Amino acid sequence: MANTLLKVTGLKVSYGGIKAVKGIDLEVREGELVTLIGSNGAGKTTTMKAITGMLLAEAGEIVYHGQPIRGVGSWDLVKRGLAMVPEGRGVFTRMTIVENLLMGAYVRTDKAEIQRDIERMFALFPRLKERKDQLAGTMSGGEQQMLAMARALMSRPRLLLLDEPSMGLSPIMVDKIFEVVRDVHAQGMTILLVEQNARRALQVADRGYVMDSGEIIMHGEAKAMLDDPKVRAAYLGEAAAAA
Repeated sequence: MANTLLKVTGLKVSYGGIKAVKGIDLEVREGELVTLIGSNGAGKTTTMKAITGMLLAEAGEIVYHGQPIRGVGSWDLVKRGLAMVPEGRGVFTRMTIVENLLMGAYVRTDKAEIQRDIERMFALFPRLKERKDQLAGTMSGGEQQMLAMARALMSRPRLLLLDEPSMGLSPIMVDKIFEVVRDVHAQGMTILLVEQNARRALQVADRGYVMDSGEIIMHGEAKAMLDDPKVRAAYLGEAAAAA
């Protein structure tokens, strides 16, 4: 069995008096693609922000690569190989595509390798190469999502966190994004994917966790979860089988 790269134990996060995450456990092993699914407001994004130091957890342990990281800032986590593509993309709208990619490599000093990685990103996302000198703010939502993913990959992460990468995209662009997620994982990238499109997420994942009202209510192999009647009824938009 592969080594555990990320282990979250008893994580609790609150907004004011509202308990958003209520003591959850999850883990991601080296080389896995693990998905965290659930309805809007379940606590998925809050969990990701706590893992990446964007929100302060009130309780619990977050261990990455054998080291506790609860309370460690996002800047230091990127240097340690943990990068997140946030919900809403967050590209630098007044910078060009190339400038955004260079920002993704800000923790690196290997200039020749950075240039090679830019070419790798252009091979992975040909549309970005076509528009390399275009301002990011003038791109479509799908193109911005590609750029946000490419920018995160420029840091050469050991663990990539993707928060709702398909949100608000056309069906064709959703297909492209999941194709890239599958390709990047096939190349050996460890990924934690938060996604409302439960079916697509489970189709590409090795394992899945279902989150509801701040708690993990189910977890297991992704393929088995795709076939689970409860998951199908609650999260895949299918009517439960008649009794």
